[in-house]
Amino acid sequence: MIEVRNLTKSFDGKTILHDVSATFETGKTNLIIGQSGSGKTVLVKSIIGLIHPEEGQILYDGRDIMKMDASQIKELRKEIGMLFQGSALFDSETVLGNVAFPLTMFTSMTPAEIRDRAQFCIERVNLKGADNKYPSEISGGMQKRVAIARAIALNPKYLFCDEPNSGLDPRTSIVIDELLSDITHEYNITTIINTHDMNSVLGIGENIVFINKGYREWVGDMNEIYHTSNEALNDFVFANDLFQKVKRYVVSHEHH
Repeated sequence: MIEVRNLTKSFDGKTILHDVSATFETGKTNLIIGQSGSGKTVLVKSIIGLIHPEEGQILYDGRDIMKMDASQIKELRKEIGMLFQGSALFDSETVLGNVAFPLTMFTSMTPAEIRDRAQFCIERVNLKGADNKYPSEISGGMQKRVAIARAIALNPKYLFCDEPNSGLDPRTSIVIDELLSDITHEYNITTIINTHDMNSVLGIGENIVFINKGYREWVGDMNEIYHTSNEALNDFVFANDLFQKVKRYVVSHEHH
């Protein structure tokens, strides 16, 4: 579990996060949503220690990253998996090489153990047989799955995903969402997903934190979001006609 308590962060005298508190639960897909410029990226960067807020606490199962020195943060990072927006794969490495990279860097495993673990992760994301392909030879959705395999290679307790569906078609996005959800539950990971994708919100949002203009405006799950009276959240999630219709349908069918 990751707990954020009363986080405040300013840049050049302008407050970006106002006293934000949130709990990200273990074994659940925790989503952070909000408009561009809402402060959600600053929140995520603060949680992983890339930005240092002026006030507040960030607790990883009770350990406050704000009080850690560089070497302690480095130790903590070994428990964290990262999935970046553009997949961030090494073009010159095969799928296997990409997934093996963190194992080579951060463990004392033998080459054989590294290969076994990497292959296990590749199979877990349903890419069996793609070991020797290069990123340029596979689709965007497959690249994203390689990135997920790499992110889970070190068996992280915490997994951060930045816009995991950016640039993917809707069907592939759903596959990626379901994979992230499955892995979260299977390995009991505290997964935090920073997303704009409303399909993700309504599909896998077990704990959703809505940030608006630097404030934590709303917290709930994918079922509760249909009933929110928060106008900013309604405008954000149900902005397009399709989601408006889905909302009306869900709400009207609950009482029969």
